[in-house]
Amino acid sequence: MNRRNFLRSSAAATVGGLAVRGFSSPLLRALQNNTIADDRVLVIVQLFGGNDGLNTVIPLDSYDLLSQFRPQVLIPEDDVLSLTGLGATGLHPSMGGLRELWDDGKLSIVQGVSYPEPNQSHFRATDIYETGSDAGVILHSGWTGRYLINEYPNYPAGYPNPDMPDPLAIRVGGSMGPGLQNMGVSMGVSINNTDDALSLVGNRYTDPVPASCVGGKLTNVRTVQRQTDLYGDVIEAAAQAGCNQSTMYPTGSQPGASLGRALKIVAQLICGGLKTKIYWVSIGGFDTHAQQVEASDHTTGTHADLLQGLSNSIRAFQDDLQLLDLEDRVLGMTFSEFGRRIVGNASQGTDHGTAQPMFLFGTNVIPGMLGTNPVIPGNTTTNTNLAMQYDYRSVYASVLKDWFCLNTEQLNDVLLETFQPLNLVDPGGCLGASLHEANQQAGEDLLSAYPNPFVERTTLRFTTFGGPLLLQVFNEQGQLVRTILNRTLPAGNHTADADLGDLQTGVYYVRMQNGGRQQVRNLLKVR
Repeated sequence: MNRRNFLRSSAAATVGGLAVRGFSSPLLRALQNNTIADDRVLVIVQLFGGNDGLNTVIPLDSYDLLSQFRPQVLIPEDDVLSLTGLGATGLHPSMGGLRELWDDGKLSIVQGVSYPEPNQSHFRATDIYETGSDAGVILHSGWTGRYLINEYPNYPAGYPNPDMPDPLAIRVGGSMGPGLQNMGVSMGVSINNTDDALSLVGNRYTDPVPASCVGGKLTNVRTVQRQTDLYGDVIEAAAQAGCNQSTMYPTGSQPGASLGRALKIVAQLICGGLKTKIYWVSIGGFDTHAQQVEASDHTTGTHADLLQGLSNSIRAFQDDLQLLDLEDRVLGMTFSEFGRRIVGNASQGTDHGTAQPMFLFGTNVIPGMLGTNPVIPGNTTTNTNLAMQYDYRSVYASVLKDWFCLNTEQLNDVLLETFQPLNLVDPGGCLGASLHEANQQAGEDLLSAYPNPFVERTTLRFTTFGGPLLLQVFNEQGQLVRTILNRTLPAGNHTADADLGDLQTGVYYVRMQNGGRQQVRNLLKVR
């Protein structure tokens, strides 16, 4: 990966005017004197294209009906991989790796995941799953982005720092999507490999900036470059540890080799000492409208290769974590933008559907299957979709509550409304609010609102370091609805009354900017 592409794909490339502290020996010492044994990591595996759940987690108790409605793609019953304890449910025959995790008690299956009024457009459905929104709401923040800004409330100003010298999130093998953003700010960096130094030291400019308006823009570019350089330094330092021990990763032309490389990098960086909270990887190709299976053998074909690559890569990753004694710190989950229809099409494929199974993996999952096999109606047509059993945000709520140990108030703040957590992750070992509080202390808490939720008006309390101060309120669509304050203020603590009685009930965001510092807080207007 060349330095220009790293700069373009990093979080810093989307943020201007940052106050960046120098990167020196305290940060290196913070990396070397690793004290993150109790911290937790989430690895998200995204399946682009819409995975066919009925050929992934196969309901054997409805096999006769499936034979009637999808003979073009159905897996032969004798080839389905059995799951111990689930006589009526099995996995695609290419998913031996995940079946091993099931046998080891490291796999959880959630059936029928969707949301009300599901969207079947790839782009919109992907945005919905990444942002955690309702079908009719467009959000400009991702669910993991909101979690990270909740933990590190002043990011990106003042980062990296001795308390958090590492990227909050790392996207491996792709660009930063909406899921890892918060109100236009990327909450992490994107990398494609760890072989490149990721350092811009040789391109550091020291010439004086001109006094014209160009000078300010040039300063911003240099600041962005320097923050990118800082994260490149720590990523390179972690990668040089050369931690990987598993020999199970797919390689060369084997199915899933790209995903395997990405997960191998994730294991390497966790082992190398990064305090990064979230890693995001992906695998594409699941839009199987045609040739999903080979006509002569339904256990082979495009979908079989995809599932084999997914299964083997996750199995290798878990093996690596076990060999590195890191299993208890890492939780993984998969998702796609939707499932596919019950009825197969004439091209030996399947069309866009709704509900899908999701997998969670790791030593801390509650093993087993949540939900029941999907119901296949006897009067199924080409338009019939699988019924929703669980809202996808309930899966997110489970991860946030039982893995990242958020309390109810924090959980509702991140997900923007209340969703019932599911019994998917063992909550044992949560350290109460201690980790959260420590993270909060790593960033300056500059902005708050009380009351919140509010009915007509709320009071904004904020700290300014002197100079221009801007307070703005945005709606869920990212549109500016009110400017509360825009003037120069002396350094210190201040308050401002926000009369929002004319606005509709719902979620809003208040944003404060004071020079290079900025902070965003959620507001909830109720009746």
